[in-house]
Amino acid sequence: MPRDIEPRLLRSFLAVVEELHFTRAAARLHVAQQALSRDVRRLERELGVELFVRTTRQVTPTPDAERLAPYARRVLAAQDELLAAASGAGRALLVDVNSPGLVFERLLARARELAPDCELMARYESGLTGAAGEIVAGRLDASFGRYAGLDATLRAGLDQLPVRYEPMAVVLPDGHPLAGLAEVPLDALAGESVYAGAGNPRTPEWTDLARRLFAGRGIEVAPPAPLAVGAEEFRRVMAKTRTPVLAVVDFPAMPGCVLRPLVDPVPLSPVSLVWRRGLRHPGLDALRAACARTAAERGWLRRPERGWVPAADEMIMSGRT
Repeated sequence: MPRDIEPRLLRSFLAVVEELHFTRAAARLHVAQQALSRDVRRLERELGVELFVRTTRQVTPTPDAERLAPYARRVLAAQDELLAAASGAGRALLVDVNSPGLVFERLLARARELAPDCELMARYESGLTGAAGEIVAGRLDASFGRYAGLDATLRAGLDQLPVRYEPMAVVLPDGHPLAGLAEVPLDALAGESVYAGAGNPRTPEWTDLARRLFAGRGIEVAPPAPLAVGAEEFRRVMAKTRTPVLAVVDFPAMPGCVLRPLVDPVPLSPVSLVWRRGLRHPGLDALRAACARTAAERGWLRRPERGWVPAADEMIMSGRT
C-alpha cells in the first residue's frame, strides 16, 4: 500500500464514478481520455483493488469503488480547504482605493457584486508608492495608481492590470483668474506653482508625473506642504495658500474650489490595478474582472487623440513591457 496518493488520481477516480463514462469524465477534467484512463489504472495498482468494470457499453463502479468514494471526497475537500487557507481566500481582500469619491470605489462595488460571498474591504490611504510597500509586506492586497512610477524593486514583487487613462485636471481656489474657464490650457498655468504631492512619501509617483508634465512649460511643482486631510481642511489650506492643485477629472468636489479639466494637450494619468505577485483570492479575481469589464465598456484604455502620457507609462499600459 503506498504511503501517499496523488490528489489528481482521486479526482480522476471520482469523475468516472460520477459520470459513469470515461469520455465525459475526461471532458469534465479537461484532460485527454487516455490520460484519465492511465490515472485510474495507476490508482487501482496503488490501492490493489479493481475500481470499475469496463465493457464496450458502460462503466460500472465496483463495490470497492463505492466504498472508497466517500473517503476520496473527504481527502479532496480537505486539500481544497488547505489551499484556500494558504491563499487567504477565506479572509477579506484589503484594497486601497486612495481617496473617498474616486472611481476606484465604483470598481470595488462592482467586484462585490461579482463575488457576493467574498469580503472586499476598502482602505483610504492615497498614494501607490505607500500602498505598494504595504502590498509587498503582505499588509494590503491591492491598490490603484501609476505603476510605471514605482521603484523597480517594488515592481519586482507586484503584478498589474491597466485600467484607465484618466484625464487630469486642476483644482483652483474660487476667484482665481483661471477659475472662469471651462477648460484650462496647460500653457495658461505658466508661471504658476502647482501642488502635486511633493514631499509626501506615499505619492512620489504622482509628483514625478507632474514634473514630467510641467517640464519646459514654465510651470513649477509647489514645494512640500502639510497634507490636508478632509474637505474642510482642504478648503482652509486652499483659501490660505491659493495654490492650484494637480488632480484628475473625477476628483471629488471641494468647498471653496473649482475643478477644471486640463487641455492642449489633455494630460493623462495612467492607472493600473496593482496586487502582490502570486496572490490567489476569489475577491482579486472579481476585482480584476470588474476592472477589465468596466474599462472595455467605457473605453478607458483608448487614448485621446491629443492625449499626453510619458513613453514608459504608454509601454506598460499598452502591454509592450
